Amino acid sequence: MTAESMDPAAQERLRRWRLVLGGDSADGTGCTLSGRDAAMDGTLAALYGKGDKPRSGKDRSAGLGASAPSVARWLGDIRTYFPSSVVQVMQRDAIDRLGLSALLLEPEMLEAVEADVHLVGTLLSLNKAMPETTKETARAVVRKVVEDLEKRLATRTRATLTGALDRSARISRPRHHDIDWNRTIADNLKHYLPEYRTIVPERLIGYGRASQSVKKEVILCIDQSGSMAASVVYASVFGAVLASMRSISTRLVVFDTAVVDLTDQLDDPVDVLFGTQLGGGTDINRALAYCQSQITRPAETVVVLISDLYEGGIRNEMLKRVAAMKASGVQFVALLALSDEGAPAYDREHAAALAALGAPTFACTPDLFPEVMAAAIEKRPIPVPDTV
Repeated sequence: MTAESMDPAAQERLRRWRLVLGGDSADGTGCTLSGRDAAMDGTLAALYGKGDKPRSGKDRSAGLGASAPSVARWLGDIRTYFPSSVVQVMQRDAIDRLGLSALLLEPEMLEAVEADVHLVGTLLSLNKAMPETTKETARAVVRKVVEDLEKRLATRTRATLTGALDRSARISRPRHHDIDWNRTIADNLKHYLPEYRTIVPERLIGYGRASQSVKKEVILCIDQSGSMAASVVYASVFGAVLASMRSISTRLVVFDTAVVDLTDQLDDPVDVLFGTQLGGGTDINRALAYCQSQITRPAETVVVLISDLYEGGIRNEMLKRVAAMKASGVQFVALLALSDEGAPAYDREHAAALAALGAPTFACTPDLFPEVMAAAIEKRPIPVPDTV
């Protein structure tokens, strides 16, 4: 049966398979592409036309070459033929498979790419090699991504945490509209009167409204090793949002084998991101030692460690510090990743050791993060995803 004799639905399926398989003589479709489909096939072949293995620096032509003009044309083509979500995947593959990171150091290239969290991570890793002529363009790309993330995440984060701060301010003689009925009923069940089928509460439990004074201290301790790039971007945005809330004192600390406190730059997450140095080693123990030294009100402090836990420092000391912080009243949470990605790679032995200390340890999406922080502030169980 020829393609022309098939019904339209079957022809469409054959067309799609032809685009996926690439048109080699053994693909078995017998389908010939023309017009827009042929052009789309060309953009795919330029990236994926030499097999599935990543290219080395000696074999990275694959239809694109290493020249900025040809890559810029290709970037324009994929934006013409594919939706934004697919464009971002193809850009990421081009950087990984074809070794195109160096071309991102050219301003015209940065203006052509589709900006996303992963591109920001790549730019940050190239920060020290970036020429001055490119830095302003790079900052503009990073700022666009950061502003988009803030629009998506800020309102819900502030609303969720404001409610948590209100509820955490428990009072024993609440006004009627401030009564926490769930806690009041639970604490007075022993006063249930069967004959009246009601509870006579002896003690009302309520919560006051959070004032403008600082109620909670939050320390974000962020691993800036290369594998944590997306997490660094999201954590910086959340850090800026938390810092904008007067009732929360926020400190942001990044680390590899050294520790850098970027708290004074929290009013601009772009400055925070360009203050990081992706790709170094890891010394979690040293970072936690610094965070521990900054804690003045343990019972009102939340420490969030964001790391894949591949520790290069002293493991036992790291665990002792976590145990000491928890014993003093600190709410400690370890996030293996803070990103939209799937299951991250992480040190399972260290994760299990932290969990055994009672520290929730899991990968977290940006959408879940506000709920995690709200639970930590209220000192209630952390909403750990079922997939953990």
